[in-house]
Amino acid sequence: MTLTIYNTLTRCKEFFQPQEPDKVKMYCCGVTVYDYCHLGHARSYIVWDVIRRYLQWRGYEVQYVQNFTDIDDKILNRANAEGTSMQEVSERYIQAYFEDIRRLNVMDASEYPRVTENIWTIHQLIQELEKKGYAYAIDGDVYYKVQNFSEYGKLSGRSLDDMQAGASNRVDSEDPSLSKKQNPFDFALWKAAKPGEPAWDSPWGVGRPGWHIECSAMIRSQLGDTIDIHGGGGDLVFPHHENEIAQSEVITLKPLARYWMHNGMVTVNSEKMSKSLGNFTTIRQLLDRDVEPNILRLFVLQAHYRKPLDFTEDAIISAENAWKTLKEGLLFGYQNSQQLGTGEEKLIPNASYPNSYIESFQRAMDDDFNSPTALAVLFELAKELRRQRNVLIHRGKTDTPSETLKQQWETLVHLAQVLGLEAVPKDETDAKQQGFSNADIETLIQQRHDARKGRNFAKADCIRNELQAVGVILIDKPDGTTVWHW
Repeated sequence: MTLTIYNTLTRCKEFFQPQEPDKVKMYCCGVTVYDYCHLGHARSYIVWDVIRRYLQWRGYEVQYVQNFTDIDDKILNRANAEGTSMQEVSERYIQAYFEDIRRLNVMDASEYPRVTENIWTIHQLIQELEKKGYAYAIDGDVYYKVQNFSEYGKLSGRSLDDMQAGASNRVDSEDPSLSKKQNPFDFALWKAAKPGEPAWDSPWGVGRPGWHIECSAMIRSQLGDTIDIHGGGGDLVFPHHENEIAQSEVITLKPLARYWMHNGMVTVNSEKMSKSLGNFTTIRQLLDRDVEPNILRLFVLQAHYRKPLDFTEDAIISAENAWKTLKEGLLFGYQNSQQLGTGEEKLIPNASYPNSYIESFQRAMDDDFNSPTALAVLFELAKELRRQRNVLIHRGKTDTPSETLKQQWETLVHLAQVLGLEAVPKDETDAKQQGFSNADIETLIQQRHDARKGRNFAKADCIRNELQAVGVILIDKPDGTTVWHW
């Protein structure tokens, strides 16, 4: 099987062939650190995390770079409103990013370059653009000459002539720097300093970098002239990624990226997410209201990464129910060690052998990282294991060979880990941490039996729920007895 990726640049799926046979250089645009990360960020970084994990599973060594934009008007506005500094604001939200995104089991990038740490490399790139006739300075600002790059618009599919015709007088009112530009669509590479703003010395005077030049410089510094995969949200295709191409490729005369990948946008109840509409939800707001991280991760993966994703309460409830099914399967081997022939020891998943489930999973993910189809393979395994667990609980044995069950469980755990979905087994330590011993559990079961006998079903349900909260599951037998298990 061969991995294929949809390339935004060519608008079709292509066989994946990195520059080096066993190594992938991957860059994804990171956050501008002026606020907490929202659902759109969650979707984006879960997607890139899964793509990275899958490439590693396929045997590639992945160098994954994700930047932090730590100088920006929004950061400066937040600092001014708070009476703090740009550095204080950016440091606070960089730490918040790590707190939130790690809760979603997103692996750390290989490197996290910051704009403020790459000022010299930005200067160097702008100077090269000047020497080649693609940039001009005026009053401390430096602009890119869009018309000099004949391929401008190749990523977004926009013609510069069409953009100019469609812009009409709208550009005049929206761009206060228009009078300085040789062309309305020229964009800033360097901005002259404004009073009270952080700024750096440069060949053009004191100022700070434009947004687009930052990623071009950091990619070149961290990964070289050409990378294998450049990722980002669909809203970055134009102008950000289009401008990255224009800046980088006229200098190196090489493709900036071999494959351009973009994830779809997140809506809330079919509306664009925004603070003005009151539907803006941060990652920590959602997780702090008891939405388990795996549920949010599963919700994201149930849609193909290029498709829009609509966040609704019903969608989260559906993802929660789906996670319960998957979780039961993931815990199967831990909870049924004796039936699988391993005695009291804890099973350690090891799916090193090929099987039809792994082949189906790979076929799905090789098709432009089709996570919904890949998840279907996981749910097929999980539902079978759940069925077998019910048989084991009620009958004490199953007709399916223990080795088959063990392989199915190991395969499920192994493939789920590729998607970053993991379940931690509960055992007697969970109950003991809550002050429950085996004798306490037996006593509570007897109290529940007495409550049911006295038709106090509310108390009986309360006891069942109390035990279930620490991982103790009760099974009522037809003969009136109750057995329990972890």
